[in-house]
Amino acid sequence: MTRRSMLQAGAATAAGAYMGVGASLAHANKTFPSRAIKLVVAFPAGGPTDLTMRQLADNAAKVLGQPIVVENRPGAAGSLPAGQLQNTAADGYTIAQLPMSVMRLPFTTGLKWNPVEDLSYIINVTGYAFCMVASTQSGLKSWQDVVAWAKANPGKLTLGNTGTYTSPHVTSAIIAQQLGLDVVHVPYKGSSELMRATMAGEVMVAADTSAVIPYVDQGRMVALNVWTEKRLPTLPNIPTLIELGLPTTQYSPFGLVGPKGMPADVQTALHNAFKQAMEMESYQAMLQRFEMLPIYMNSADYKKFAAESSVKEKAVLAKLGPQA
Repeated sequence: MTRRSMLQAGAATAAGAYMGVGASLAHANKTFPSRAIKLVVAFPAGGPTDLTMRQLADNAAKVLGQPIVVENRPGAAGSLPAGQLQNTAADGYTIAQLPMSVMRLPFTTGLKWNPVEDLSYIINVTGYAFCMVASTQSGLKSWQDVVAWAKANPGKLTLGNTGTYTSPHVTSAIIAQQLGLDVVHVPYKGSSELMRATMAGEVMVAADTSAVIPYVDQGRMVALNVWTEKRLPTLPNIPTLIELGLPTTQYSPFGLVGPKGMPADVQTALHNAFKQAMEMESYQAMLQRFEMLPIYMNSADYKKFAAESSVKEKAVLAKLGPQA
């Protein structure tokens, strides 16, 4: 099944099921929700994460019958929303987006809470594809140009990312280590800030999500590589890291969590509403805009994936060492 047919199939499923699911949720949860819900997003307003999450929230609000208000809390490798939940009532009225980068933080910072055990996992909704691009001002036209320039100018190649210990940062550091490159990693608070900096020539190369593709299409950036197992359909001429001789892939699912101890019926109500919201055509179209695919996991599978990711990240960071 092609990527477009997957999106269209999801939208078609939603059209017939919307009213039935909404009615069953209202019947099963007579008291929840009785007021607005706050969804805290880990990246700045205007970027791909923010825009897709706002569409998802709008859709889920229609199912739940109450507004869902989005609040942006960027920075700290995406950990601020989930950190906020550590001091929030577990009543379902405050939930958060959880980037997988948070699974690294127990091993890189003095995080006082456990991302696996100290959250209620609601649903995983989507994930990022990643790539590297060069500023048109840099004069770099290909990944081979980047490697050659970095080797000829050690310590001078500036490589932007969406925040310290995010997937773009850690994977970029792994790539640099594999190639023996001395580069300067420059963190930004999110994709929109990184894109502005790259186009302004503040950094020569940027590692980001596939949200950069419109800038490439417009001729404002040059695509260098993609981090998926296979080439992206929208960048068919751009090689994967594997094709470039680097045994590295990276993708980063993310979803929604609540405070630890959330009542099971509230967690189920939120899960069912957001699952229905995922299937609506408006959300599918927003994902397609940013080359993001729906990646559904139920509550149990999502928590299991988070636990497995935590173990993997610990091993990767140990291998990477202080170069990150």
